[in-house]
Amino acid sequence: MTTPNLETIAAAFLGYIPHMRECGLSLVRGSPEGVELCLPFREEWVGDPIRGVLHTGPITVLVDSSCGLAVLAATPVPETIATLDLRMDYLRPALRDKDLYCRAECFRMTTHIAFVRATVWQDDREQPVAISQSAFMRSSTGKPWKPEART
Repeated sequence: MTTPNLETIAAAFLGYIPHMRECGLSLVRGSPEGVELCLPFREEWVGDPIRGVLHTGPITVLVDSSCGLAVLAATPVPETIATLDLRMDYLRPALRDKDLYCRAECFRMTTHIAFVRATVWQDDREQPVAISQSAFMRSSTGKPWKPEART
């Protein structure tokens, strides 16, 4: 069996789950060491129109999706995963008219759990909007993830 490349995995993963597809998430770069996704700005992401601050919901979608893809990138063959725990620490407001970026890396993998950390920013990676640490359940069946099997 041939292992698909990360671009193929990312396209399938980001297109497989409806809310990721609807948000317009895209792969910026990636490797088994980590992935970077982009969430393009939309006016409907603004949660505080007076201050021009984005709602935290889309940021959480970006992080959860980036972390999940980082787990898939770190496995030899993509497998079924599920978010077990996702901790978000918001450090500063995300502002309107700017895309959001997230870098996620799977830093520890056990037989059943994958541990991931992530950083979100807009203009400057050194000025993060949020950081995250999460845990993902790995498939206990050992079956590879096949997005085309879902109807």
